[in-house]
Amino acid sequence: MPASPICQVVNLGLVEYRRAWDLQLQVAGAVRDGRQPNTLLLLEHPPVYTWGRLSPPEHLLLTPAQLADRGIAVVETDRGGQVTFHGPGQLVAYPIVDLRQWGGPVKYVRALEQVIVRALADLGIAGELMPGLTGVWAGGAKVAAIGVKIAGGVTHHGFAINVNTDLSYFDHIVPCGIRDRGVTSVAQVLGKAASMDQMADRAACHFGEVMGFGMEVGQLDASLAARAGAEAT
Repeated sequence: MPASPICQVVNLGLVEYRRAWDLQLQVAGAVRDGRQPNTLLLLEHPPVYTWGRLSPPEHLLLTPAQLADRGIAVVETDRGGQVTFHGPGQLVAYPIVDLRQWGGPVKYVRALEQVIVRALADLGIAGELMPGLTGVWAGGAKVAAIGVKIAGGVTHHGFAINVNTDLSYFDHIVPCGIRDRGVTSVAQVLGKAASMDQMADRAACHFGEVMGFGMEVGQLDASLAARAGAEAT
C-alpha cells in the first residue's frame, strides 16, 4: 500500500495579515513546483477585517475614521466569500496543498467543513452544517468561516475557528454576508476559555485524516519565515 502524501504543519504564532498572505503565495509557488511539500500554516492575526471577492461595501458598518480610531486594518483579498474578521484568540488555518490529483474546489471546501466538525467534536461541541451556506455552526451561530483560493491547482487561504475570539468585532460587519444568524466561539459554547494549542492539534490531526495526508511538524525555509515576520516552529 503506497504511503500517504506528507503535509507539513507549521505554527507561526501571531502574524500580520498581509505578511501571512505574502507567505502563502511564496509557499504555494514552492508547492506547485515541487520544492515544498503540502503545508498547513496555523497562526493568529492582529485585528483585521478582510474582504472576499463578493463583499458589498455596505457590509462593513464602520467608517474609515472609526476603523482608524480602533486600530483595525481592512484588507481586500483574492479569496472567496465575503467580509469577515480575524483577530487574537481565533485559530486561522491556511492549507497550501496541491489538489491537482486530489479533487476540485467543492470537494475541498466540503472536506474543510468536516475537518472543523471533527475538531470541534473532540472539544465536546456539535458542529453543524447549514444547507446552502459554507462554514460550520454551533447552536445556530457561526463558529468557523471558510474562504479559499485555488490557483494552478494549489490552494491558499483556508478557514478560521473562533476559539477565544472577542466576538464584539463582528458587530461592525455583516459576517460572511449573513444577516440572520449570529456568531459564536468555542469559549462561548463551552462557557470557559479554550486551549488554542488543543484546537490547533485537533485541526491538524483531522486535516490529515480527511485529506488523506500524513501530518508532520515542519519548518519553513528561514527566508520564507522572515517574510512572515515570525519564526516557524
